[in-house]
Amino acid sequence: MRTTRVLAAVAALSAALIGTPAHAAADEVAVLTTGSAGGTNVAVGDVVSATIKAGTTADFANSSGGTTGVKCAESAFTATVVANPPAPGVATESTTAQTFGSCTTNILGATRVNSVVVNNAPFNTTVESGTGKVTVTGTATAPIQTTLKLGTILGSVTCVYVATSGSITGVSSNVDNSIAFTNQQFSKSSGPITCPASGFFTATYAPVLDTTVAGSPAVFTN
Repeated sequence: MRTTRVLAAVAALSAALIGTPAHAAADEVAVLTTGSAGGTNVAVGDVVSATIKAGTTADFANSSGGTTGVKCAESAFTATVVANPPAPGVATESTTAQTFGSCTTNILGATRVNSVVVNNAPFNTTVESGTGKVTVTGTATAPIQTTLKLGTILGSVTCVYVATSGSITGVSSNVDNSIAFTNQQFSKSSGPITCPASGFFTATYAPVLDTTVAGSPAVFTN
């Protein structure tokens, strides 16, 4: 009987020890959390989104840091979480849409902005621990491409731009749950002389929210 009790105790202790790593892994803080840094892990498959930060615009300038170009008072993006490993690490998302509205222009020869459309989504997107670096990447066959349709006194013109390096990078911040892109260069792939040769994209999106979760809590990077 004593031997049976000892064996049972050893078996129970072994089971507990075997179960510990799995339990610990489940409790590890992931790269992306909601509520706070180190909060609730964002689940794979959740949809995150954000609109342009209040009081700012999404800009496509003709030159880096320039003031001539297109400004949009409305912009938003939507992405689906593909992988959210423990921090430190790199989370992966699929950016499924990015939209722009209420746009104006001061480009010479242009009188209005008819539309701004991002083509070829979805795009692979990564978010890095520590640095908060966000990288959005296209492919050779589906580059990050933006089509601007501008009105002129002679009619509408279409300007097509692609990300010069094949990707654009931003930085996430837990201060306001934002992602900021600054002077990300695009090159003209087609369009008449009215279309500038280059476009530099600057925008801050905040707050980034997990819209799959009730209450749409803010997303933090760990």
